[in-house]
Amino acid sequence: MTQRLQLTPPAAPLPLGTGAPTPGIALAGDPAEAASRFGLESPLPDGFVEILDATGVEVDVTPAVLAEHSRDWWPIGLVWATEGQVPALAGAVARPTDVDGVVAVVRACATHGVALTVTGGRSGVLGASVPLLGGVALDMCGLAGISAVDATSGIVSVLPGTFGDVFEDDLRRSHHLTVGHWPQSMALSTVGGWVACRGAGQYSTRYGKIEDLVVGLDVVLADGTLIHTGGAPRAAHGPDLTQLFVGSEGTLGIIVGVHLRARPLPPAEGRAAYSFTTFDAALAAMRRTVQRGATPAVLRLYDATEADRGFGTGDVALLLALDEGDPAIVAATLGVLDEEAIEQGATAADVALVERWMQRRNNVAELEDLVGKGFVVDTMEISAPWSVLGDLARNVVEALQGVDGTLVASTHQSHSYLDGGCLYFTFAGGVEPAERTAYHARAWEVATRTVLEGGGSLSHHHGVGIGRAPFMDQALGGGFAVLQAIKSALDPTGLLNPGGLGLGPVPRETDVAPTGDARG
Repeated sequence: MTQRLQLTPPAAPLPLGTGAPTPGIALAGDPAEAASRFGLESPLPDGFVEILDATGVEVDVTPAVLAEHSRDWWPIGLVWATEGQVPALAGAVARPTDVDGVVAVVRACATHGVALTVTGGRSGVLGASVPLLGGVALDMCGLAGISAVDATSGIVSVLPGTFGDVFEDDLRRSHHLTVGHWPQSMALSTVGGWVACRGAGQYSTRYGKIEDLVVGLDVVLADGTLIHTGGAPRAAHGPDLTQLFVGSEGTLGIIVGVHLRARPLPPAEGRAAYSFTTFDAALAAMRRTVQRGATPAVLRLYDATEADRGFGTGDVALLLALDEGDPAIVAATLGVLDEEAIEQGATAADVALVERWMQRRNNVAELEDLVGKGFVVDTMEISAPWSVLGDLARNVVEALQGVDGTLVASTHQSHSYLDGGCLYFTFAGGVEPAERTAYHARAWEVATRTVLEGGGSLSHHHGVGIGRAPFMDQALGGGFAVLQAIKSALDPTGLLNPGGLGLGPVPRETDVAPTGDARG
């Protein structure tokens, strides 16, 4: 083991909170007076709130509560919040605490033709939980907690409204298990949200994305039917229906139970850090490492701009690695990485940089601070084959830099697989307040077109929501018609999350209410 590697008992996990939805930024003015940006909402039918009340589910129509439940962490939505706007406004918030309550609300909405949008932690960054057509926001946070653990098989059943930090803390303390899914939004996001948006954790190179961890699901369909999917390892009785709902963002059904693969807590942890003169050389080291079968839990590569901004490393690309598990496997994994890094001309960097990343990895306050100061800041994550990752990294950064108003654009590679990985782009713009929405739309248009034309995917783990909906047709090609057909079969009236995944109305950021005002 060389000095550039460090193998120790696993560090104690970061202090965990109590999990709760946290709006990205305070609404300007009185939240009860918040205006709808898109203005596409229809009023609730007369007497419908009383019908919801009769289901026994808690219902709230307080204007300030409606405003808070009608937004998430969509960065342009944070900008609109500084102007006293939300993307759209729900007509009511329903808070079930069990599956029967979910079924009752779904059936009431279906009977009366009222749109229904599922919400949880509302930590999404693309407006997936925004009730575009108004109607009912179905707050799933009341369905929370671990419901069963099969320690022998390594399967844990958990309710969808369970917040990530609470879930992992309970799993570790009470059952000495971990799922290994650590998104940056750990304390803001729910297990159901992870599944609904096909999320990724920071340790995904070792454990996989959420779709690799899901054993089965319990789902309520648009007509109120409860179904169960999956449950057996590697079953071959037709297409995997579990994966139909993973990533469906509430458009095909409502997830009311999640069954996940878990494993014993890791006994050892190893860390390593390297600097490279070029981003491409570091990509080559990462690719060769995983293709040799070594999969460090964390394998993060920062371009020189991001590395220097975050770690003060100067004009070099920075690669940070962390692995956990059996000591022999961790040592072998990091040994392979060390060989490949040296082969690509790497220089050992301070392993303490990994700890610096660990201490800051769940920090989401910086976005709120910059938006509050008037900047437009956003991130875009995509995936692509190894053969095009280097070119995409350069071309997308250059495209973003070419948008008038861009102050900085940079990239890092955050998840690695046998065939490719995830590039994560960050950009910030400084424009006049009235131009912020137009700037954000231009940046996303330019960057997304560059990605799709360069062989990348539309999204790696943030999903689609409203923000990416206009690009779904191009991203899926003929497959979009298949998705539309599935939607029509499972939800023929378009009840569930209208507009999500581009299924239904597809507003663009610059669209505003015809009156320029108002509440849904």
